[in-house]
Amino acid sequence: MSTTTISERREHLRSIGVTASCALLGVAAGVISHQEVGQTPEAATDGVGLAIVLIAILIQYVLVKVSGLYGEDEFGIKHYLFISFMIFAFWFVTWGILLTEAYLS
Repeated sequence: MSTTTISERREHLRSIGVTASCALLGVAAGVISHQEVGQTPEAATDGVGLAIVLIAILIQYVLVKVSGLYGEDEFGIKHYLFISFMIFAFWFVTWGILLTEAYLS
C-alpha cells in the first residue's frame, strides 16, 4: 500500500514538473519571439519566431532526458507530443497577445 502511494505521488510531482517547465519555456519563447521579430505587420509570418519555438522544444527534450524524470522505457511518443504541444500552445498564445497588444492600445 505505501509503495503505491509513493509511486503515485512521484508520478504526480513528475507531471507537475514537466507541465510547469513546458509552460515556462513556451512563455519565454513567446517573449523572445516578440523581442527578436518586433511588432511589424509582417512579424507573424516571419520564420524566426517558429525557429525559436522549435529550439525551445528541443531544449525541453534535453532537460527531461538530463533530469532523469523518465526512465528509458517510460518516455514515449505520447510524451514527445505532449511536450511539443504544450510549448507550442503557450508560445502561440503569448506571442499572439504580444503582437496584438500594440494594435489594441
